Amino acid sequence: MTQMTRRAAIAAAIAATTALTAPAMAVAQDKPTLRLSSVVSESDIRAEAFAEIADAVSDTFDMQVFNGATLVAQGSEMTAIQRGNLEMGLIAPQTIAEQIPEWSILTSAYLFDDADHLKATFDSDVGQELIDMAQEAGIHVLAPVYFGTRQVNLAPEIEVMTPEDLNGITMRMPGGDAWQFLGEAIGANPTPLAYSEVYTALQTGAIDGQDNPLPNDYNMKFYEVTSQIVMTGHLVGFDVLAISAELWNGFTPEQQETLQAAVDAAIDTSTQRHLDREAELVQFFKDEGLRVYEPDREAFREYAQQKYLESDFAASWPEGMLDRINAVAE
Repeated sequence: MTQMTRRAAIAAAIAATTALTAPAMAVAQDKPTLRLSSVVSESDIRAEAFAEIADAVSDTFDMQVFNGATLVAQGSEMTAIQRGNLEMGLIAPQTIAEQIPEWSILTSAYLFDDADHLKATFDSDVGQELIDMAQEAGIHVLAPVYFGTRQVNLAPEIEVMTPEDLNGITMRMPGGDAWQFLGEAIGANPTPLAYSEVYTALQTGAIDGQDNPLPNDYNMKFYEVTSQIVMTGHLVGFDVLAISAELWNGFTPEQQETLQAAVDAAIDTSTQRHLDREAELVQFFKDEGLRVYEPDREAFREYAQQKYLESDFAASWPEGMLDRINAVAE
């Protein structure tokens, strides 16, 4: 007898837990169970995309979606997949970078111009190299999942065209060295602050501004206590939809094609819906009296990338990879 594979162990555990009958077990083996864990809310555009994927593959897989981090804790999706405790997960690139330092390049400012550049990079040779690294770590990347681009939202009525114009501006950034460095990389004076405290801090003048994708600005009503949104586009936000590499490699070509096609279609639709929502909100914020404009993005981009290249963050980046990713957009 050959040693039981992890996939077989998972199937056996599921069978034992659910007390399946022999006929039902045979059906389950023909139709693999895929549990997807994500942190998004049920009302999120991405949650709708995951439901679409599950429906599209229902003849081939029993795909079960668990949103709101109800199955595994946020940030533990990758290790859960590696240990065979989870089949699929929505994983932050920052989480992957903790195990694969080369992936930290994907968390840097101005790496991607927009959602198209993000997708094109993952479809390119350099993207395949990053995907291969993840494969070796036990996860197969199905797609990058775009959820918005971070913009600068300010209370002071100043003109911001270059990073130098943010000199002395106190910018709330999420806690953590990587996030704080991102604030420095766009020229601001970053300070950590809980997300729930940002509105009051803007209202009282404790901070000058914050950065978030436009839907976040809308949901948190930051537009009520700020004067402008500078469309810096300094970070294209995305997570990675991934599946156990061991499971993926065990699928038939037909099963792989079915799942990948469903993922591609649903994520493309999700991306477009996010982009449409961001475009709608530009006009909404203008109607609310905010000034919304685009600065010299190239100046911001050059400043930020130089900052990163001179930092410890770039030490793990594969030689020449930044230039190759930049070239994908040309």
